Amino acid sequence: MTARRRITRVLSAPDSAGSVESVGDELTVEAPLNLIVSGESIATLMRTPGHDIELAAGWLTVESGVRSASDLLGLRQCRTSDDLELRAADGVSGRGVDQVHLALAAGVQAPRPRAWVTGAACGVCSADVLDLSPLRRWAAHTEGWTVPAEVLQGLPEQVRQRQRTFQRTGSLHAAALATAAGELLVVREDVGRHNAVDKATGWALFADRLPAADLLLVVSGRVSFEIIQKAVAAGVAGVVAVSAPSDLAVDLARDHDLVLAGMVRPGRMNIYAGGSLVTGLDQAG
Repeated sequence: MTARRRITRVLSAPDSAGSVESVGDELTVEAPLNLIVSGESIATLMRTPGHDIELAAGWLTVESGVRSASDLLGLRQCRTSDDLELRAADGVSGRGVDQVHLALAAGVQAPRPRAWVTGAACGVCSADVLDLSPLRRWAAHTEGWTVPAEVLQGLPEQVRQRQRTFQRTGSLHAAALATAAGELLVVREDVGRHNAVDKATGWALFADRLPAADLLLVVSGRVSFEIIQKAVAAGVAGVVAVSAPSDLAVDLARDHDLVLAGMVRPGRMNIYAGGSLVTGLDQAG
């Protein structure tokens, strides 16, 4: 997930001349992953290598009719054998493309092919048709489900402590699934925040945890409508984020009865949707 490059580090201080030095630095790897469904290239995703099978499964959970691991047939991964450091000398074109191959079970809706490479910052980039209605398949939570405000406030920090690669590179997003009691079930990192969510969803699919009812999706970045789409497709009860959501994300969360907490810090947060499902708000802070 990381590679080293020589960089120039500039250090300065108010009372000194500072320093300039050439040092080795650890960087997040970004590389293409080609998703092949029944022999057809469906999409090329720019991602951080690791948990690629989960990424493919999670992506298909949102983009197609995949609901369980049994919907994915002949799942296998093909990696390029060249060393990343050697390939980097030839530029991006020399990196090669890893692939995930699979077929869909009979009756499973196939995804629409993406027209070009989906970048690490993209959710719906390269899609030729845009549907603002999430794939609602399951109820977001069981009857009577609630989550304590103090749990919401503590989840981002718990996830940050599990972001091992981010601590080394400073350039990765994270997504996690957690219970209403604050237990983290899985944490996944990727250079793309949408990819991180797909990896967490893929984990849930293979762990037979879809629908992810009564679970919370925790994300390290902002909440766009694509993140809410993915949350609804996975069947989670709410989304917790360190940044703010967009207006469309708020509207979708409200339409689908999700908790949406943003700008979450120890001792503060904004509840944009699902406030009636959050307990202890009068004691929070």
